[in-house]
Amino acid sequence: MGIMESLKIFTVQQPIVVASCLIAGFGLFLPAVVRPALDSFQTAKQVPPPALSDVVAGVTGKKK
Repeated sequence: MGIMESLKIFTVQQPIVVASCLIAGFGLFLPAVVRPALDSFQTAKQVPPPALSDVVAGVTGKKK
């Protein structure tokens, strides 16, 4: 019996386990591939954070 036939039988017998393994594989694949791809573009530069007083004023609605 070949590996593909064994996988087909296992998929029919245990669909939840197979779905969980696929979701886990996808979850491991994304950070390993997407993050380095995004870092390689380097199109956006770091934006300096605003001053804390400006953030507080914006949240509270108080003007300086």
